[in-house]
Amino acid sequence: MRIRQQAACAAFFMGAMAIAPAWAQTSQRLLTLDEVLRAARDNPDVMLSRQSLAAARADVLAADHAPPPLLTAKSSTIDLQNGVGGGDIGRKRVDNSLGIDWTWERGGKRSARTTAAERAADAALADVDDVQVQQLIAAGSAFFDLLGAQERIVEVNAVERSAQQLSDASARRVQAGDLPAQEAARTAIEAQRSRVDLRAAELDRERAQISLTQLLGPGAAVRGLAANADWPALTLPAGDTDLDALVDARSDVRAAQARVASTDAALAAAQAQRSADVVWGVSLDRYPGTSNRLLEVRAVVPLHWGYQFEGEIGRAQAVYTQAQDALARKRHDAKLELQRLRDEAEANARRLQIFEKDILASARQVADNAELAYRKGAMSLSDLLDARRTLRATQLDAIAARVDHAKAALAWRLRTQPMPTP
Repeated sequence: MRIRQQAACAAFFMGAMAIAPAWAQTSQRLLTLDEVLRAARDNPDVMLSRQSLAAARADVLAADHAPPPLLTAKSSTIDLQNGVGGGDIGRKRVDNSLGIDWTWERGGKRSARTTAAERAADAALADVDDVQVQQLIAAGSAFFDLLGAQERIVEVNAVERSAQQLSDASARRVQAGDLPAQEAARTAIEAQRSRVDLRAAELDRERAQISLTQLLGPGAAVRGLAANADWPALTLPAGDTDLDALVDARSDVRAAQARVASTDAALAAAQAQRSADVVWGVSLDRYPGTSNRLLEVRAVVPLHWGYQFEGEIGRAQAVYTQAQDALARKRHDAKLELQRLRDEAEANARRLQIFEKDILASARQVADNAELAYRKGAMSLSDLLDARRTLRATQLDAIAARVDHAKAALAWRLRTQPMPTP
């Protein structure tokens, strides 16, 4: 009986050693983390933000010019009662005039609206940087989700193959009268559960492939997409980091600061409307019979009686105050986010360190001892299955810890260090 038991365990062990990853058996396109980040830097969301930047820069050109001059041509003093006289148009008694008018903007209106547009363009530029960081973090997280899903398939596939080997060996032992049918049924159920777990792991991989493809852009293929094993080194974030300096350097905070400056300039432009603009004009007149060279000089000034642009100024003041409040909130949220990212990076690094140095090694040792004891007949099938389940759960937890650490480390790096150049 012990010989048959040892033969079954040996067959099970050899089957487990011969496992190949399911995702490695098909045509693949292996992606590294750097390739994913380069693709995410120019994905559709980033391109949309760049178009917004182009529009904001065009607004600067629209703001930085004076009102265009006006050319006026007219015919006046047409006597409908007595007539305009005979002859051609040049001899008729009609006052023909050709003039030009130009608006003199006062109060610094042009400078204020140009400054407002320039600061809005600065905010749009910072928005591009912020969208890039967000897309890099999202793409990196999707990459590590796919990598973790691939490694889970490897582990679950190994468990499924091993469980099937043990189930087949148990069935043969039942036929030989060396094992109760109840024990064989338990191993068959364990094999079926492992197959279900494998299908679920493959579905998780497909979901991760789709999520990563969405972040890479419409040109990326879903099928055959695989992540290269680019796990980051196990490091702890620096504990003496100056979070206030990092907050000021963040792109979203810089965008909020630029919007405050833009609304401040817009408020100045609204207040400048109280300075009335003057329209200067000059015309050259020709009146046959009197003179062919008559000059007219004019000035037009609007009279702001009863209204001093209180509505425009009040709205601009409210928008400026709103931008200041948004900046204060953005600073507060940014500092809290950096604190969270640092805490997550540190906690996940310590968690992974414990798994790799202590828990995972202990679980493997327990499983190896259980296999040895079962081969020698010193352990029951129930205890062996429990040891295997513990090892499987520990391995999957270690993969989850590795994924969480990789995500947290990448997010902390992208939020605290300059972005890598393309």
